[in-house]
Amino acid sequence: MNVFGKQGKNANLKESIGLEDLQSEFWNLTPAELVEDTILNGQGMLTDKGALAIETGEFTGRSPKDRFVVCDEKTENSVWWGDVNIKFSTEKFDALYAKMKEYLKGKDVYVRDAYACADQNYRLNIRVVTETPWSNMFAYNMFLRPTEQEIENFTPEWHIVCAPEFMAVAAEDGTRQHNFAILNFTKKMIIIGGTGYTGEIKKGIFSVLNYILPHEKNVLSMHCSANIGEAGDTAVFFGLSGTGKTTLSSDPNRQLIGDDEHGWSNDTVFNFEGGCYAKTIDLSREKEPEIYDAIKFGAILENIVFVEDTSTPDYTDGSITENTRVSYPIDHIANIAVPSIGKAPKNIFFLTADAFGVLPPISKLTKEQAMYHFMSGYTAKVAGTEMGITEPTTTFSACFGKAFLPLHPAKYAKLLGDKLHGTDINVWLINTGWSGGSYGVGSRMKLSYTRAMITAALTGKLNNVKFDTLPIFELAIPTECPEVPAEILNPRSTWADKTAYDETANHLAAQFVKNFEQYASETSEDILAAAPKVMVSKN
Repeated sequence: MNVFGKQGKNANLKESIGLEDLQSEFWNLTPAELVEDTILNGQGMLTDKGALAIETGEFTGRSPKDRFVVCDEKTENSVWWGDVNIKFSTEKFDALYAKMKEYLKGKDVYVRDAYACADQNYRLNIRVVTETPWSNMFAYNMFLRPTEQEIENFTPEWHIVCAPEFMAVAAEDGTRQHNFAILNFTKKMIIIGGTGYTGEIKKGIFSVLNYILPHEKNVLSMHCSANIGEAGDTAVFFGLSGTGKTTLSSDPNRQLIGDDEHGWSNDTVFNFEGGCYAKTIDLSREKEPEIYDAIKFGAILENIVFVEDTSTPDYTDGSITENTRVSYPIDHIANIAVPSIGKAPKNIFFLTADAFGVLPPISKLTKEQAMYHFMSGYTAKVAGTEMGITEPTTTFSACFGKAFLPLHPAKYAKLLGDKLHGTDINVWLINTGWSGGSYGVGSRMKLSYTRAMITAALTGKLNNVKFDTLPIFELAIPTECPEVPAEILNPRSTWADKTAYDETANHLAAQFVKNFEQYASETSEDILAAAPKVMVSKN
């Protein structure tokens, strides 16, 4: 067996996770070495800007129905079981992993020592073992990178074993089909097979932290971006795809803590990651200059198409997938916080793209409303975003990240409420969607107005203005905001047909209430009381 790269005193895969009789182990190779191996293996090529372009194969996104959690004494009564967390037996896990170990015999593997959580009080050491060099480079990009001295004394707490070419046999192995991603909280392992989609590695550890931190450390884990102002004030931005989370948290006047995953302890907001994993469909320097310029040597582009007969990416081409992606170390962006840590937040923003044109462009939430809207995680999809969608469709994702929650959403909401209690933290609901009517009638909120409203909130310019209350949703809306026309602040006033607004608002409120029924049994009365008030028809 040949061993290459830097290894520490605990660098023994046979003793730690039972991997033996390997052809070669490549430990902690540099990005340049991993790029070279990828190209020599015929698995990728360099773009004109020096980024590595690869294809992830059959799967170009996560496969939620093939994500499992081992059900044992540790997890049986703590995990939120259902279609998000699907049970997998200890016996099936052991048998499937035994097959993986046998499959990897005689093969090369790439080993990466890394960690999650920039706050050293919550650091989680991770050892990632991958079948391909580009998967290993993804781990280098996305997780935090130990120093050479730290690698020498590195002891992993969790292991990830990722073998894209290893296929499960569903009838024998207990999986749904040949691909799988399985979390084992007792053995502190994630095994991934049958899929090359790198996001399974990233989101596997996110799911782990979503269990450990709230359940064992009293830290709120968050699917959000975060930044810091010149005065040291922290802001966090929650929002599902298409709501503007990345765009609005990228502010030239504020340093980026991170773009996707964070923890909120008693004193800090800290990044879980050491990199960014951004969508690239329709990317341009005009739309996203920070992301565009970060795509250089060291970045990995996934499933992009090239301009014909060139090595120039065509970001408008979604023929392989609309979910084209790039990963890169966070230091590819200039305006970042070092280390990736801020103080407890002063402002929290829930972003939604309301395609019904009902919600205000900005409103201030009470603590109870914040918990309710946090658990709801609302946005809307519009025609053309997915096959089969021909009109605005509501989307609810608990805590703005339902797919990654091992615990019941009420547990995260309670932790949020505890952290808000007795503080002057502001929680804002921002609608980046439609105004003056639903999609097809109204118009999309101007980005410049949304930026102005967020800036006003961050700089305290809304602290002393008068607020009105929006009926049905009972949201507090400012009557004025610098650089924003006052007439757009109340959504009802932007509709020509006020009766149509009332009917649409009532319809959306009813969907909020219906969605929340699944959480009602484990939710406190004060949160339930913050629900929108559906008006009963007199007919």
